[in-house]
Amino acid sequence: MKIGVTCYPSVGGSGIIATELALQMAELGHEIHFISSSVPFRLSGNVPNIYVHTVEINDYNVFKYRPYDITLASKIADVIDTQELDVIHMHYAIPHAVAGILANHMAERKVGIVTTLHGTDITVLGHDRSLERAIRFGIEKSDITTAVSESLKQETLDILHPNKDIITIYNFVDEDKFNMDNREEVKREMKKRYGIHEDTKVIMHSSNFRKIKRIDTIVRAFGEVQKHVDAVLVLVGDGPEAINVKNIIKSLGIEDKVLLVGQQSDVVSLYKMSDLFMLLSEKESFGLALLEAMNCGSVPIGSSAGGIKEVIKHGETGMIVEVGDYKAAGQYAIDLLTDENKYQKFQKAMIEDIKTRFSEEKIVGEYLETYQSLLTVNDNE
Repeated sequence: MKIGVTCYPSVGGSGIIATELALQMAELGHEIHFISSSVPFRLSGNVPNIYVHTVEINDYNVFKYRPYDITLASKIADVIDTQELDVIHMHYAIPHAVAGILANHMAERKVGIVTTLHGTDITVLGHDRSLERAIRFGIEKSDITTAVSESLKQETLDILHPNKDIITIYNFVDEDKFNMDNREEVKREMKKRYGIHEDTKVIMHSSNFRKIKRIDTIVRAFGEVQKHVDAVLVLVGDGPEAINVKNIIKSLGIEDKVLLVGQQSDVVSLYKMSDLFMLLSEKESFGLALLEAMNCGSVPIGSSAGGIKEVIKHGETGMIVEVGDYKAAGQYAIDLLTDENKYQKFQKAMIEDIKTRFSEEKIVGEYLETYQSLLTVNDNE
């Protein structure tokens, strides 16, 4: 099968999933053609069966803004015909699904179109309702539309009321990269590197430091934890909330207990060093970083927002609190960090649950079935 893929190539959950899925499909022997503005950041080195077609945008005086959407559609149509694609997978309804639909009309060869909703394409409606019709069009005119969580699916139905079934296919974890291999050894080495005592507990968070991530809630929750437990908070990432976070840390007098390590290329080792991972977002369509941390052995405490409550089974594989409830998050953290038997029970259940619901084999298989169901769309033979 020949599969075209369009995604945002920069850092972000959608680009990661699009690339990891493509890599898995390539390993199964399928031919993958990325059509994007640049090489996806997770695609390193030369990979057999994977090709990248970059979209080049020229400046024209007649246009106030560069016509990326039209240029992308034209490029997709060109790749459909020249590479004889069978299916195209568009990650995000706008602009990608809309561009893919237009490309399918432009191309001589017709292909099946799969669109995956990752979250921002729906939540953006809260800021710009003028895009509502375009997003609904992208969903309805795709042959199959998927969402990365039941929560996102329901939010889409509630906001847009599309005349289209939406299938939930969860994100998956890259088990070769994110796992518990050598966890204790890595933990010792990382603690030594950061000057953390071997008996000190580590709580971690990783994100782009946007307001919606509610890092202030995490810091306040840790403020409660450190009163009762010898622990440090490791914050990975950077963004617009960084200054505000530093001010809260200072106001709580816990500067010596919080490590702001910025953007890191090796998040795996940091996940393995951590005992707990907190994701207390205000909105979250899925929470890929959460799943990756969990598969590295870090027990989660998450908010009730969006897909987080689907990834975590409250009271079994982690704990869930209401958005903004830092006191409950802090108390759950204290309970888990001071009860080793309970912690081990949660960790074991967490790993088993990931194998059952979020494994590469399961999720890639679901996407493969989705692609194969559309092969009859192409009646060019």
